[in-house]
Amino acid sequence: MEKSKKLTTRGRTLVGTIVSAKMRKTATLEFDRVVFIPKYQRYEKRRTKLKVHNPDEIGAKEGDKVRIIECRPLSKTKHFVIVEKLGGDNATN
Repeated sequence: MEKSKKLTTRGRTLVGTIVSAKMRKTATLEFDRVVFIPKYQRYEKRRTKLKVHNPDEIGAKEGDKVRIIECRPLSKTKHFVIVEKLGGDNATN
């Protein structure tokens, strides 16, 4: 009997670039964000790295630009799932 492939999503939707896809069914995603520093009245760029679930149907590779959505905790560090490839070096869309 085949397992259910449905994973309910909720919460934040983000776009980023895959920097590593070496783990089984897991990828590391990185995206830039801008943070305001009140003391200096300026903005600075920061990077965030997240572990995301990489389903076999998507199969994102290093360098791909992808959209991710928050879901239930899949492991200690995985709380997001890749829902689509947007482009990049290895994208086949």
